[in-house]
Amino acid sequence: MKKPAPIESLGEAQARREHARLGEEIGAHDRRYYTEDAPTVSDADYDALRRRYEAIEAAFPELATPESLTRKVGTAPSEKFAKVRHRVPMLSLGNIFAGDEVADFAARVRRFLGFGPDAPLAITAEPKIDGLSCSLRYVKGELVEAATRGDGFEGEDVTANVRTIGEIPKALAGAAPEILEVRGEVYMTHMDFAALNARQAEAGKTLFANPRNAAAGSLRQLDPAITAGRPLHFFAYAWGEASALPASTQIGMIAAFKDFGLPVNPLTVLCHSADGLIAHYRRIEQMRARLGYDIDGVVYKVDSLALQDRLGFVSRAPRWAVAHKFPAEKATTVLRAIEINVGRTGALTPLAKLDPVTVGGVVVSNATLHNEDEIARKDIRIGDTVTVQRAGDVIPQILGPRILDKHEKDKHEKLAKYVFPKICPICGSAAVREIDPKTGEAEAVRRCTGGLVCTAQAVERLKHFASRNAFDIEGLGDERIEQFFRDGLIRTAPDIFTLPERERRGIINLKEREGFGELSVRNLFNAIEARRTLPVNRFIYALGIRHVGETNARRLARHFESFEALRKTAQAAQKGSEARAEINNIEGFGEVVAEAIADFFAEKHNEEVLDALTAHVTPLPMEAVASKSPVAGKTIVFTGSLERMTRDEAKAMAERLGAKVAASVSKKTDLVVAGPGAGSKLAKAAELGIEAMSEEDWLRLTGQET
Repeated sequence: MKKPAPIESLGEAQARREHARLGEEIGAHDRRYYTEDAPTVSDADYDALRRRYEAIEAAFPELATPESLTRKVGTAPSEKFAKVRHRVPMLSLGNIFAGDEVADFAARVRRFLGFGPDAPLAITAEPKIDGLSCSLRYVKGELVEAATRGDGFEGEDVTANVRTIGEIPKALAGAAPEILEVRGEVYMTHMDFAALNARQAEAGKTLFANPRNAAAGSLRQLDPAITAGRPLHFFAYAWGEASALPASTQIGMIAAFKDFGLPVNPLTVLCHSADGLIAHYRRIEQMRARLGYDIDGVVYKVDSLALQDRLGFVSRAPRWAVAHKFPAEKATTVLRAIEINVGRTGALTPLAKLDPVTVGGVVVSNATLHNEDEIARKDIRIGDTVTVQRAGDVIPQILGPRILDKHEKDKHEKLAKYVFPKICPICGSAAVREIDPKTGEAEAVRRCTGGLVCTAQAVERLKHFASRNAFDIEGLGDERIEQFFRDGLIRTAPDIFTLPERERRGIINLKEREGFGELSVRNLFNAIEARRTLPVNRFIYALGIRHVGETNARRLARHFESFEALRKTAQAAQKGSEARAEINNIEGFGEVVAEAIADFFAEKHNEEVLDALTAHVTPLPMEAVASKSPVAGKTIVFTGSLERMTRDEAKAMAERLGAKVAASVSKKTDLVVAGPGAGSKLAKAAELGIEAMSEEDWLRLTGQET
């Protein structure tokens, strides 16, 4: 694959095409990492995809979408534990890797806030602990609940296990707020990890790959007595719900945590410039090997809590914080084979099979190869000694063949060049790279054209449908779906919901099948019955519409409220129609997402499946916005120059108050906020009889006037 074109050289059509391709590729990586626990890309390469995506959106704002760079936070909570709904979402952090990006982070914060280059801006720097995120809920100073991050919105209830960690106080010291959710990282020291693995080996049990896995596995034990026997530690560094805050700054909150008896990291410092942040990063990097516990970078946070509140969040991460990651680790090994996986959209994804090698303390035997252009560009051949890189994932990326001298070059040249398959390895259908009719360029991804006849695509769609973040049907995991599909018991999603009736009528007999019994069948059927109703956003996500991941599904659910309203609009969403404009007008969606939604509902087979599915399942409207603000649920358009806040800040504020922000004015718009220089949008609002107000009136209406 040729080197990506500079962003500034892209035309709109080229940018739209690459934006759509990157979004799909990132979404596929997220599903493999978060849902399937089978990542095929390293942190470094995943971040590179995201950074390219962000750069395109920055240059072409009309392409920005709520799905931007898969704003998901983590993996779905385990089915073993009760689930805890986070009252304040536990979000992840954006990543940076180079020194000049530290200055860029500070500059972005200043631009968002409207600060000049010389305005004071204090930022904290703290080690990024490589452990398991955990939230501790204290009520009247007493520990009443503990939960893992999970998917950021819902985690695992690990209260009993957390109570066994000696460093975590059961009761806070001093005058703590009545309600305080303390967030931090559960981790294991290198010394304790070595001792634990020694005990595992002596008992003939499986060894843990690294301290993070050991900490996560220890905290997720169903028997708290096992957790009690594991040497776990905790650092507090953040908070969720709080009835009151004991400080007005990040550094002050850390000091308050320490006063409450919570363990905090002593290497957290306050800096006043990008140079100061980089200097602390270098100090931490030099100390890394001597700390006695794993870290993978340094986290920077705007110190003022008032500024944090103004900066707010994107769907995936806070604007006021970023993680400066350490460089990736590398090793060499031999590439033995290349396997081709076929996903639910027909994408053929190559996976390298390696001689096992230890990279960064983890033994790996698989690596991502991305696509055929990447294989050709790096000239990777089966039998090569290759350089692999790992930056946090157990599956690294291949940088290329190792060629240090003429001998290695000659050996490499004697190997056959890899020929990417032109037919689907599963169904034998042609595998093609679709051509963008506007640019004439081929997509990077080769796709199977088999569609409904390709069993791999059908099986992957079913896996997605039943996955944790979609229908979350306990007992219907990947292996069972493959088995049921292979045996003809399930071919499409509605077939899942007819299993109990077919069993009752004697058409099938699951109890007699290997691996089943009366109890397991009853549990499966109970899980299916429990999913005959579910929130509409999860229903939409489960359908597997291209470019509609969890975030876009949530945005569609908020906009249309019911599935039938979405379906009716999408069915009428031909190009140039008012329905198409309505979908396109959802903040950040753009034409690519709108077209994907319209295409899905225009497909006759999909409509037939939806008719069958909705005969068994009732999608429930989204929960009402938990806000008493006068703009909750309303659609707002900002236009003209805002003087009291930046445009991004205004949009973030509106969404925090439960409003929907649209890019253009339509009949669905409830309110237009107009600043100086407002033009066509304000005129359109007047034409449609839509209320318009000034920035000052907006701040007064929302109670933000100071």
